[in-house]
Amino acid sequence: MTTHSFTQAVPVLTYQRIVEQVETAILSGEIPVGSQLSSERDLMVQFGVSRPTVREALRVLQSMGLIEPKPGTRGGPVVLAPSSETLGRSFRAMIGTASLGLAELVQFRIVLDGSASELAAVLHDDAQLAAMRSAVTRMREAAEGDASDFADADLAFHETVWEASGNQVLRLSGQAVAGALRELVRRDLERGAAGNAVKLDSARIDSGLFEAIERRDSAAAGRIARGAIADRFSSMLTERERLALAAITGA
Repeated sequence: MTTHSFTQAVPVLTYQRIVEQVETAILSGEIPVGSQLSSERDLMVQFGVSRPTVREALRVLQSMGLIEPKPGTRGGPVVLAPSSETLGRSFRAMIGTASLGLAELVQFRIVLDGSASELAAVLHDDAQLAAMRSAVTRMREAAEGDASDFADADLAFHETVWEASGNQVLRLSGQAVAGALRELVRRDLERGAAGNAVKLDSARIDSGLFEAIERRDSAAAGRIARGAIADRFSSMLTERERLALAAITGA
């Protein structure tokens, strides 16, 4: 007789079964993005459950970024397209609970920024190049002034680079990682004179990245992007973590 080790069966709450069914229907395309789910009353009938159970399932689906309530309209919540904000919340939660370290997030951004910059150098169009140029100009102007204005311009530049890569996974991931790191960067930039030096150096580096993208030099663009992220966060990491960054950037 063949034996096998099984784990104990774990009871599944009713609302979790509803979440699983709705999630499967959304991910399979059976319920398309932009459409509405049935009303709470209809869902109660379809699943044979109480209103509190339906509401708990909808709350979980909303927290997953799959649906969004539409008050004042007939029917249920609207099905959402994939969002960087949902992924960003996950990154922030993992950092806050220490299940994801800063070094891991920085390593991830180095990889995705380097790849996105290489693709952007090859695939950008005139409108995207103009948006990058405008953002770099704003960075230079804000470098000795408001940290918030500088951070906004810096993010606008990188968002355009991610968009110009033509890769939606890189774009969504870039926005999510930047969102998770944004508050940390902002606090660092608000430290006074040292912060101004950091901003001036960041503006200079991003200007160089823009020039590499403009002349369609993908190798230089990738190298500059990876080095910029590593330099920006290296002071916040341990010696061992900095060695890992060097391995990724080839420095």
